[in-house]
Amino acid sequence: SDPTSRPAEVLSNIPPGARPELLRVSLALNWTAEAEHGGFIAARTHGLFRNAGLDVEIIPGGTSAPQTVIAELAAERIQFAISDADNVIRARAAGVPVVALMAPLQNSPRCIIVHESSGITSLEQLADLELAISEARPFARWMKKKLPLTNVTMVPYAGSVGEFLAKPAFAQQGYVFSEPFVAREKGGDPHVLMVSDTGFNPYASCLITTEKIIAEQPELVQAMVTASVHGWDQYLVDSTPTNADINAENSDMSLAVLKFGATQMVPLCLTEPGVPACGMTSARWTTLVRQIEEIEEIPPGSLNPDECFTTKFLDAVLAAAPK
Repeated sequence: SDPTSRPAEVLSNIPPGARPELLRVSLALNWTAEAEHGGFIAARTHGLFRNAGLDVEIIPGGTSAPQTVIAELAAERIQFAISDADNVIRARAAGVPVVALMAPLQNSPRCIIVHESSGITSLEQLADLELAISEARPFARWMKKKLPLTNVTMVPYAGSVGEFLAKPAFAQQGYVFSEPFVAREKGGDPHVLMVSDTGFNPYASCLITTEKIIAEQPELVQAMVTASVHGWDQYLVDSTPTNADINAENSDMSLAVLKFGATQMVPLCLTEPGVPACGMTSARWTTLVRQIEEIEEIPPGSLNPDECFTTKFLDAVLAAAPK
């Protein structure tokens, strides 16, 4: 079906008693609604979930959401969540049978912002400053292992750019399509350093579910993946209607920052040659598992990378696409 069609309008012409029942499901975000979730929200905005027979409740998250969405899945309170590949690996190592279904962001949006006035142009040069960072997260542990970080004091990340704007000898984590724009909009001088330059580059904004749901409700999973893939297609072509919905739900995200975010998203979504949009490879998952073993987050050899993800639902979307 055409992903740009508007099934909500089609449904409005059907007498209420004859309308097909939509299946209610929950999708928990790993943060407040932002451009990184654009394709999933676009699937709702453009009626693609309804088209697939789903009534999807999108649940926004907060600062603890990267951890709590996995717990909610494990407790069977939700059916789907958004998470990054490193969190999937850590969850599976802890015995939670979560599985990644698609990876819209092929390259991690994770960045460190420093002041342009500092003269720092690479992560290796981070020195003599405070760094606001989620210190227990794998990317931070990887940075501590791989970078000199001379006289760098790690402090908790507060979730905003306020301290960055107030302190010259200060750097902080962020996402390339959000914090740098906000800091500049508020008069700051952010310079962006990509964490993926260190070689740590997990898939981001993955749609995840549990082994149990895959086994017991494969049609539901297929419907969710199909609608989400078409949602991402839609968002990357024209983000405007979806951004209006995101802004209505999360007024901290201005239409200007969302428009900036959508343009920043395009290169992050580009796949390796031969890999379809939202696709995942065993090689990438294996690299990430080895890196998480290297920072001693999981025991060596404790995890089979191929059990962390499946592409069978994505393959079915591609097989059904018009040739």
